[in-house]
Amino acid sequence: MNVFIRQLTGIRLVAAVWVLLYHSQGPLDAIGVLGIPVLPDFIRVGRLGVDLFFALSGFILAHTYLSSLGERLKVNKSVRFLWLRLARIYPVHVVMLLIAGFAVTAQSIVTGEELNRSWLNPWDFIKNLLLIQEWGSDPQRGWNFVAWSLSMEWLAYLIFPFMALVLWRMHKHSPTWALCLLWIMSLTPLVIYGLGSSDPYYTENWGSTYRVLTAFTAGAISYLIVDRLRESDRAAAICDVLAFVLPAIVVAGSVFLAWLPAAVSPITSTDPDAEPLPPLFHLTLVPVLIVWIGVLALSRRGMANLLATKIMVFGGFISYSLYMTHLVWFGLWRAGMKTLGIESGPLYALSVLFLLGMSFVIAYVMWRLVEEPARIRMRIWIGIRPTPTEEAGEAIVENTDPTTATPIDVPDRE
Repeated sequence: MNVFIRQLTGIRLVAAVWVLLYHSQGPLDAIGVLGIPVLPDFIRVGRLGVDLFFALSGFILAHTYLSSLGERLKVNKSVRFLWLRLARIYPVHVVMLLIAGFAVTAQSIVTGEELNRSWLNPWDFIKNLLLIQEWGSDPQRGWNFVAWSLSMEWLAYLIFPFMALVLWRMHKHSPTWALCLLWIMSLTPLVIYGLGSSDPYYTENWGSTYRVLTAFTAGAISYLIVDRLRESDRAAAICDVLAFVLPAIVVAGSVFLAWLPAAVSPITSTDPDAEPLPPLFHLTLVPVLIVWIGVLALSRRGMANLLATKIMVFGGFISYSLYMTHLVWFGLWRAGMKTLGIESGPLYALSVLFLLGMSFVIAYVMWRLVEEPARIRMRIWIGIRPTPTEEAGEAIVENTDPTTATPIDVPDRE
């Protein structure tokens, strides 16, 4: 196991919790937590946790599959790769797709509200099953809302066997300065789009496609650069410092955008349960986050050690289930609070703590009962033994599950 994998597993928990806090801004504001300076500005750009996941996927897949997929295009290896990707993401996706449909129906019954969801139809359900619901210039999200990013990741997975051919040749023949230039070029379309769009959610005009393809590609190129610098003690020392500086820049950038008049969205949300709109231009922070991934991969102490602790690594294991389950759970919680008429006071504050705590409990249960067993079963179907070892192309990343002390592979995303 490469040493940098542990901290890159821990960073997944950071990304998932950032998204979770972004979606819980309403309850946190109601109990006064968002009165803490800087915190609300940082949480308002929490949707960037998804872009962090995109880049991490590109980095880890390049690390794991470059040697097996890059030399030449082989159909059997590409199909095997895609099956292993499905084994990672699909079981939880299908379970949450069904739960989301039942949950919104139950919510309508409990609250007495009309069941009026434009996405609650067979065609949208099929698109979600096929993971194509976010494809297109102006996607309409529904069912398990957060699965939009899964749809985008699936697009990246389909492209990756072809991308690996280019990455392999870049890895063999391109000088490091050329890789850095290509890294900048890969993110330029995202920055231009982020500066030019007036949509704070960045879904219009192929926004989701820009986000995944640029961040995923930059993450993969980051791995090529890191691989060149891995043995450098000087690079490691510099990265030990940058591992703290770069997150500080992201926080400072979120505060700056919150105070920048030009970054105020012209769009006003009419949904009382919707989180506050993020500022415009926040995609400009994505390159800093991707550099942070590479810095952490090279770092040997400090922040890297913190993210590599057992609790952070374990949190990284359940981060995908946390991401996939939390929004449906939040919806059920809101319905329950409205039905009980609890909107403020000490009881409401306790219920918010219960909301956040149960998010992790539900994620663990989903990981333990659905995600891991289904992943292992799907691997067995193609002849991979239940406890994988570090074989090229067999697993995304090998690590140790703190609860069982057996090797498992780390989730690819949120």
